[in-house]
Amino acid sequence: MLASTVRVARGLDLAEECAQDAYAKALLVWSRDGVPERPGAWLTTVARNRARDLLRRETVLRRSLPLLVVDDVQPGPEDAETPLVDDDRLRLIFTCCHPALAHEAQVALTLRLLGGLTTAEVARAFLVREPTMAARITRAKRKISAARIPYRVPGAADLPERVSAVLDTLHLIFTTGHTAPDGTTLMRRDLTGTAIHLCRVMHTLLPDESEVSGLLALMLLIDARHRARVDAEGGLVLLADQDRSRWDAELIEEGTALLGTALRRQPGRYAVQAAVAAVHAEAASWVDTDWTEIAALYDVLRQLWPSPVVDLNRAVAVGMRDGPEAGLAALEPLLGEPALAGYGYLAAARADFLRQAGRFAEAMQAYAEALHLTANETERTFLARRLDEVRARLD
Repeated sequence: MLASTVRVARGLDLAEECAQDAYAKALLVWSRDGVPERPGAWLTTVARNRARDLLRRETVLRRSLPLLVVDDVQPGPEDAETPLVDDDRLRLIFTCCHPALAHEAQVALTLRLLGGLTTAEVARAFLVREPTMAARITRAKRKISAARIPYRVPGAADLPERVSAVLDTLHLIFTTGHTAPDGTTLMRRDLTGTAIHLCRVMHTLLPDESEVSGLLALMLLIDARHRARVDAEGGLVLLADQDRSRWDAELIEEGTALLGTALRRQPGRYAVQAAVAAVHAEAASWVDTDWTEIAALYDVLRQLWPSPVVDLNRAVAVGMRDGPEAGLAALEPLLGEPALAGYGYLAAARADFLRQAGRFAEAMQAYAEALHLTANETERTFLARRLDEVRARLD
């Protein structure tokens, strides 16, 4: 809705205001008349009409100078062969991921506008404080206005320099939808669906780009497990306990084929991450998982993409391969990592290894820390249950 409204409003702030007005109107009208058959289309129409009304008022138009330039240039021959690029969401991503903006600002702004995440949720995705992220997003909007960045998908010649930021953005949209930062449900299927759709469009645009194939493979291989991630009551089901017959075999087959293509070229970090997901997909059961291969892949990933989160995942793989004490030893250096200070998964991983090692008093403290750092209610319910289990072992 926001991406479509931007085309009419020609301003990010004005488009956001009109989208909020549409939701406010829906609260009033739908409670009286009922939810329309196509609520998304209803909201988009109201938001776009609101933008047109505001732009007709000269005072508002004078106050809201254009933030974006809609490119009216006719597509060239190379664009005529790619009709799938006529997508407002993809236009919005490429606008936010313009080279004039800093890389982190590109991703943050897109998550805020396209993903619909709150500033606090975007801050958690980047492991920074909310005021820091709010300032970063504001500066990015102002830069778009000052640079008069066009609202369009760039031509074929300009695509390569924009690919990295767009892929990073799609990956973060997907991971945010895969496990929602907060809320009552584990997943946000709207975000994972948007990310996969737009990555498919990117693959159509750049079929020979290894990292595009790698990211699409990663998304499909992970998304193939979504039906098995929650039980009938919506509770969290760990990978170790999932019914693998519920995994989507077609998505696994498609993702594996894309991964093979990416690995035959020059593989990047997304291809390596997809390879980790493929190892899980290929295992007939949890006990058959090849943790040696997974740990080795994380070693490769650390070279391509040094990150505390990668180090955390590698430590977990080491613990699964060599036992809980080895996992705790691998996690130890990360306890003083500033970027992971508020990262609940570090505390949760440590708690689980402590539980497996029979160190229940320490596990209880670690589970309590993880619970404190976790906002998603589905994950909180799971952690609270584990906390009760280890507390019972001490009684």
